[in-house]
Amino acid sequence: MTALILALLAGAVVGLALGGLGGGGSVLAVPALIYLLGFSPAAATTASLVIVAITSATALVAHAREGNVRWRTGGLFAAAGLVPAALGGALAGRLPEAVLTGAFAVIAAVVAVRMLRPAKADDDTGGARPGRPGAAAGAGAGLGAVTGVLGVGGGFLVVPTLTGTLGLRMRAAVGTSLLVISVNALAALATRSGTAEGLDWGLIAPFAGAAVLGAWDGKRLAAKVDAGTLRKVFAWGLAAVAAVMLVDAVWWGS
Repeated sequence: MTALILALLAGAVVGLALGGLGGGGSVLAVPALIYLLGFSPAAATTASLVIVAITSATALVAHAREGNVRWRTGGLFAAAGLVPAALGGALAGRLPEAVLTGAFAVIAAVVAVRMLRPAKADDDTGGARPGRPGAAAGAGAGLGAVTGVLGVGGGFLVVPTLTGTLGLRMRAAVGTSLLVISVNALAALATRSGTAEGLDWGLIAPFAGAAVLGAWDGKRLAAKVDAGTLRKVFAWGLAAVAAVMLVDAVWWGS
């Protein structure tokens, strides 16, 4: 019963972060699965992919109804990450726990640093800039590899690439990023069938359900609380998590 309550609470926090900040919240799923629910790093990244796929696909439907998804652009971006995501998913189960945890700690720290930077204004009223397909393909491949190995959605990487490299406006970039994340997560899961068999679905299902519901509450929270304050609180919390995981990685590797 305690584990179930922890799964619901952790899922709600991840969902609130996703809904309130528009990205980065899924990075909390892996440490929550490891430190609160006792998953191994490899199992946690697989379970995180399931949670990311469900929450992203659910949010994608809502954004698609609002016309915020650029299907062709997102499809091409996601296609570049399909093979790296699949290869990353296959590689993750073979990496030592210390390496997997250390790599995740670095990604979490990067997310925290990005969130502590001043947010750029929404450019929905401006014109789109010319895209650079080569740079976008490289970014898509890199994102796919990160998603496959570490089980994170990567919205914190996709959205800046879609706005800065492909010239999408912010709302369209957020909606399109959900398509990219969903495809990458499913591609990575396809190569992790062996690790998925031993997962505790009795904890993963409520975690994912609470994350989906929490995302809706996160949107309402974002409308009431200053966005900069939310980002700073989340970023410093994530930085603390990254520090703990890095210490663990060093401890396991010694």
